[in-house]
Amino acid sequence: MRAIGIVLAGGNSFRMKELSQKRAVCAMPIAGSYRSIDFALSNMSNSHIQKVAVFTQYNARSLNEHLSSSKWWDFGRKQGGLSVFTPAVTAESNFWYRGTADAIAQNLSFLKNSHEPYVVIASGDCVYKMDYNKVLEYHIAKKADITVVCKDMGPDVNVDRYGTVKMNEESRIEEFEEKPVVAKSNTISCGIYVVRRRQLIEMIEKCAEEDRYDFVKDILIRYKNMKRIYGYKLHDYWSNIATVDDYFNTNMDFLNAETRNYFFKQYPDIYSKVDDLPPAKYNVGAQIKNSLISSGCIVNGTVEDSVIFKKTYIGNNCYIKNSIILNDVYIGDNTHIENCIVESHDTIRANSYHAGTDGIKIVIERNDRYVI
Repeated sequence: MRAIGIVLAGGNSFRMKELSQKRAVCAMPIAGSYRSIDFALSNMSNSHIQKVAVFTQYNARSLNEHLSSSKWWDFGRKQGGLSVFTPAVTAESNFWYRGTADAIAQNLSFLKNSHEPYVVIASGDCVYKMDYNKVLEYHIAKKADITVVCKDMGPDVNVDRYGTVKMNEESRIEEFEEKPVVAKSNTISCGIYVVRRRQLIEMIEKCAEEDRYDFVKDILIRYKNMKRIYGYKLHDYWSNIATVDDYFNTNMDFLNAETRNYFFKQYPDIYSKVDDLPPAKYNVGAQIKNSLISSGCIVNGTVEDSVIFKKTYIGNNCYIKNSIILNDVYIGDNTHIENCIVESHDTIRANSYHAGTDGIKIVIERNDRYVI
């Protein structure tokens, strides 16, 4: 493909509450065996983009470990490949990334040393499948300066926390509002952009000269009347995990057979780092209803309408309903968990009771698992 890729994965979302205190949002586990960033990287690989940069910053340790080998997404190649950029003290800058545009500015050599004429920029905290080639073809056909992937949201969706756009009959964006107080449109930006590489360099350098740091506010909104910015409509599944409710609902969507078939049984595939774990084990008395159980789990109790991530132990007479249990959790006997997200590496003592009565409850227990 005639493009290079950039995945923005350095942001922090305080709306994720305790879940983002130990990991980047882009490293959040999804659907039992995946991470949020796997979807953007898989889309890059499936679109034959051979050179991709990931910009990480906040709580990047687990994300960097996940990206330690590029072979899982087929980026292990002599030419191109996967590069991970973190903020560094240089002669020109000693700042952390102050925004999305600043992250690109601090790594501008990646763009200048490339030869592909176009750049695909994607956010690492969205769950979707997309062929970026189709967006690029649309971009070229429209003779656009920037193409923004958009999606029409339902009337029941609160779009105030997204960037909303209004387009004319030719799909040219006339208005762009970032997190409006009162939304004038139900069409949102999906955080995916296609732009010509040389033009991106010019705009980023201009932003850096004027101490502007945000790609949306300082490029898309600022240049909407000066540049030809078009919208490309996405009609398939798309979800952004910026809040606890979004994260919970996105995982619960994978309990729907249609969603699972779309992501995991229809070409192209979604790839992730593979752990060498045995299949899940269901002991006598275990009852599973409409749930995802990942590799390395041992189940003794009852699990309903839940997503259980890797290496989880569920004790005898436990009842897990409408919950997400993250990686490597030990749940003692006679425990009741309902409407909860249990943080990874937790040890839940026997005879515990956790239930989210007013929304989703985040359970964090730091009990000693092994007593000597």
